[in-house]
Order: sequence, then C-alpha cells, then structure tokens
Amino acid sequence: MKLVRVKNNDDIKVLAKLTSEIWHEYWPIILSSEQIDYMVEKFQSEEAITEQIKNENYQYYFINHNGENVGYVGISPKEEYLFLSKLYLKKEFRHLGFGRKTIAALKDFGFKKIRLTVNKYNKNTIDAYFKYGFKIIDSVVSDIGNGFVMDDYIMELESV
Repeated sequence: MKLVRVKNNDDIKVLAKLTSEIWHEYWPIILSSEQIDYMVEKFQSEEAITEQIKNENYQYYFINHNGENVGYVGISPKEEYLFLSKLYLKKEFRHLGFGRKTIAALKDFGFKKIRLTVNKYNKNTIDAYFKYGFKIIDSVVSDIGNGFVMDDYIMELESV
C-alpha cells in the first residue's frame, strides 16, 4: 500500500468519482440520500476538492494497492496537529488493514497529534479509531447548510 498525492485536474476528476462511489455505498446506513448528495456536492465534488487544495491547505492522496486506488485520504496540516479530514476505503478493501496502514503513514508526516471528526453514529469507524489509539476529546454539531448538520466527535491521536 502507498499514498499517491492528488496533483492535477485529472487526478481530481478520478478522486471525485471515487468519493461519490464510496459515499453513496457507505453512508445510507446513517444519512439520508438527500444529505449524502448534498455533502458529496459541497465537500467532495471536483469543484470542492479543487477549492480545498488551492485555497484551504488541503492535501488529498489515493490509497493505492497494487496499482488500484482502493480509497483516499484528505488531510490539512495545522500548526499544532494534522487534521485528518477524510479516510475512506472501497467496501471490498475494508477490514484488511488499510486504515491502520494509512494512519501509520500519516504519523510519518511528523506531527505530534492527528485530529479528526467522526459522525457520532458511525460506531464501526469510531471503534476502528479507538483500536488505532485515538481518544474522544470533544464533540461538535456543525450546521452545513440546506437544513443539514454534522453531529461529530472530535478524536485525537498522540502520534509521537
């Protein structure tokens, strides 16, 4: 497994297609199809990803295994921690160690802490982050527009 940085418009197009595929497969257990569509457009469309990379200090990487993009990760370096914005895998590649390997690779970025937000009802993912060593440090409800909110835990990993 390796992380391959998203560098150009062609990469962003591939990433946006991958994000839509994964989100529409994964999130129906927790979110309505209307909220999924809204969030994909707002946060993971070609335009949104381009904006995040160009103007919001985000970096995206494909999680690549044997030449196939099996998922992706989005990060934003902050002064005191690395913000892990997104970590998603295709269904057939979950529970195979790719999440753990991705977290290990992110530790190599040299930050003392990795912080993320996770939906409070996303029990399997929360349990995975606990196994990786993350702890819940707070919770937050964020209005994302269109009548939708994100109801999240803030989790943190001391990565040193």
